[in-house]
Amino acid sequence: MSQATAAPSMFSVFRNRRFALMWTAQLVSTIGSSLTDLAAAIFVFNVTHSALNVGITLMVTAIPTLFVGLFAGVFVDRFDRKRILQASDLLRGLLVLSIPFLVVDSQNIAMLYVILFLAAVVRQFFDPAWESILPEIASEEELARANSFLSISSFGSTAVGFAAAGFLTGINPHVPFIIDAATFLFSLLCVSLVKLPKHAQAQEESTSVRVIVANLREGARTLWQIPLLRSLLMAGALVNLSFGLWNVLLLPMAIRALNATEAEYGLQEGLTSVGFAVAALLMAKFLDRLPEVEWMTVSIVGMGIFGVLYGLSPTIQIAIVIVMITGFLNAPFGIARRTLMQRTIPRAMRGRVFSAFFVTRDVLFLIGMAGAGLADLFDVRILVVVASIVLIGAGVLHAVLPGLRRPTAEWRRALQLLGTAPHAPTLAEGRAATMLDFDRLTDVLPELGSLAMTRRTSFLNGATFHRADHGMAVIKRGDTSSSAFFVLGGRAVAGVPEESGNYRALSSMGPGDFFGEIAAITGSPRTANVIAEDDMELIQVPGTTVKALLEVPTMEQLIQSKLRERLTRTADADLVRLAGLNQGDLRDLRRRRRPGNTPAAEPAATASS
Repeated sequence: MSQATAAPSMFSVFRNRRFALMWTAQLVSTIGSSLTDLAAAIFVFNVTHSALNVGITLMVTAIPTLFVGLFAGVFVDRFDRKRILQASDLLRGLLVLSIPFLVVDSQNIAMLYVILFLAAVVRQFFDPAWESILPEIASEEELARANSFLSISSFGSTAVGFAAAGFLTGINPHVPFIIDAATFLFSLLCVSLVKLPKHAQAQEESTSVRVIVANLREGARTLWQIPLLRSLLMAGALVNLSFGLWNVLLLPMAIRALNATEAEYGLQEGLTSVGFAVAALLMAKFLDRLPEVEWMTVSIVGMGIFGVLYGLSPTIQIAIVIVMITGFLNAPFGIARRTLMQRTIPRAMRGRVFSAFFVTRDVLFLIGMAGAGLADLFDVRILVVVASIVLIGAGVLHAVLPGLRRPTAEWRRALQLLGTAPHAPTLAEGRAATMLDFDRLTDVLPELGSLAMTRRTSFLNGATFHRADHGMAVIKRGDTSSSAFFVLGGRAVAGVPEESGNYRALSSMGPGDFFGEIAAITGSPRTANVIAEDDMELIQVPGTTVKALLEVPTMEQLIQSKLRERLTRTADADLVRLAGLNQGDLRDLRRRRRPGNTPAAEPAATASS
């Protein structure tokens, strides 16, 4: 029996150079952006003394979603995402740099709105490109930690920017914009140093109005048809309305209702981000301890409760403490939602689906922001309390909407199943797989449809069909085998045991998924336990078949992607065992094919009987 090893450090994600560069780019860039956001709001409020005008300042950053948000996602899926990030940083840096020269006094507020609007237009391309790239540079196990640390860089740096904005604006209102421009150029440099894996690079294709419309429909359909995404969209509607209203009300609440100074308001915003950053750091370690939906529910309901208390705050000092707590509670929601979406959205659809999601988010932000104009007519405290009550209702929706969550009972059942792995019954003798079995597999794994008849026949050579009853062990960690499994039906749960008896890298696999490919190719011991959650149907194939599939471009891309992800996942936990493998095999698995080594195109698939 192999000895379980401790889980890798939560900071191990920074060994991934590409992630470290992206994290640094966001850290510095967000400091500058927060300077601009707060400096612009303070400037407008000092000139107009109107909560509505502050709302307009924020609204102009959301309005571009209505014009270009959906279209931007189509371009992100069809063009080089790294170049999109580079161009976005450069253009936004130049736009922000122009503010000190074009907005010199109160007569130029309209020009400030125009520049903020244009910068927001550019951001519509940046955001989906960023969200689409992250799952490609971080493995599945790294993804939750990566999102946590990105949230730290985002909101931790926001704390620095907000705190500095209140101080710098009092000295010279143009200094924050100059600093922001410099941070965009720094971000451009960091992004330029990131080398993306080949499979992460979108294929540049010709684009027409018809193609764009078709892609928009496909993205919106994907967002609506996948139950988890649909429920996130519906439950998030109330969250976004509340956040839009809340974000605008914070400034008049602090200055008008609590008689705070600009510096105290900046401190309030900064410490809110500090609370978020602290919670995000904890989430990097503890996110896997609960299902994402539980984090989201507790987070939103907690924010709503403390939001009500904020609306009743008697002094700015108490308000600052309460808002810092709401920032702390905000982190689990944002990190869990982002991780769920990145794991759920198909790779080729990420740009379009994220853009569709951002469009609905920003439209609701706009409605909430517009509602903040009521603070010019009604008590701002009442509006803060109303926004907070709406947030509590949104938290309840996250707990009950269908498709959004894996019920706690089901999640705990998966852990219990994994705990039975050492003594669970194993697969019985299977029958020879047939061409009918292969045809069923192509229905759930379309990439196999590119195989010609000769390769389909070879695939079935030595392949066996198995049924696995609920609770049966398909794979046991440490066993030696040279075969892989393709899932026809049912679901399995996989996990790597720790010395404490807990499991990490918990994941679920369903129809169209495959597993066991590392052992199939290298002959190494199994790296995880895999238990049938439901009654399953599987096709078991020998390692020679998996190696042959690497000669087919579409299958090579798919298998290499999984191999990179799983080798990264097991590297820290299984260094001793991996060191005993043929290192030439491991290099072959990790390497990218050079142009001269690209396999010949697979002949067109022929119909199977």
